[in-house]
Amino acid sequence: MVQKSKPPSAANESERRVEPKRRGRPRAYEPDVALGKALDLFRRQGFAATSLDDLSEATGMNRPSLYGAFGDKRELYIKSYQRYREDARASMTAIFREEMPLRQRLERIFASALDIYLSGDTGPRGCFTVVTAASEAVGDPEIRAMVLDGLTELDKAFANCFRRAKEKGELPESADPAALAQIASATVHTVAIRSRARVPRKELEAIVKGAIDVMVGARP
Repeated sequence: MVQKSKPPSAANESERRVEPKRRGRPRAYEPDVALGKALDLFRRQGFAATSLDDLSEATGMNRPSLYGAFGDKRELYIKSYQRYREDARASMTAIFREEMPLRQRLERIFASALDIYLSGDTGPRGCFTVVTAASEAVGDPEIRAMVLDGLTELDKAFANCFRRAKEKGELPESADPAALAQIASATVHTVAIRSRARVPRKELEAIVKGAIDVMVGARP
């Protein structure tokens, strides 16, 4: 006579229950943080000099993870440049929009730009657009379009500042807001390049002061 086995109790069944295995490796990184580290590396070294191994080390992600999260190196570079522009725009928007005298506005804009360009753990990083993206724009139509869009956006922001100042009587009737905007943008690009070359901030501030005097008139 064969004795029938008893059905397992609820307790035994609970003990035997095994958690289902998770597919794939858990994400051990924060995409936003990783993108910021890639951005820092590209700003410091440029596109060509930055290898996938460099990016892997900087972000703490292996190559398959990098590809899965951001695509290839070019795609990661473009995402980094987009992130840079978003951050720069966020830091400047309030200054462009707030109501204040023109000279004060320009002084604050250029001071903020210098804060960005002179930042960096290993030295001044300059401007992503001027220092690295402009080089890649020569052979990459998508990056070229992004660079041109960034330059145009800055020109328009400055032109609006000068237009409002002219309406308030801070500039003479003969003032050309578009031309002044290009001078202001050119000044931004100049201090960006010089900051990367480690020109002292005091000298950069002297350049800014001279440019502002040209644009709005020297202080009496």
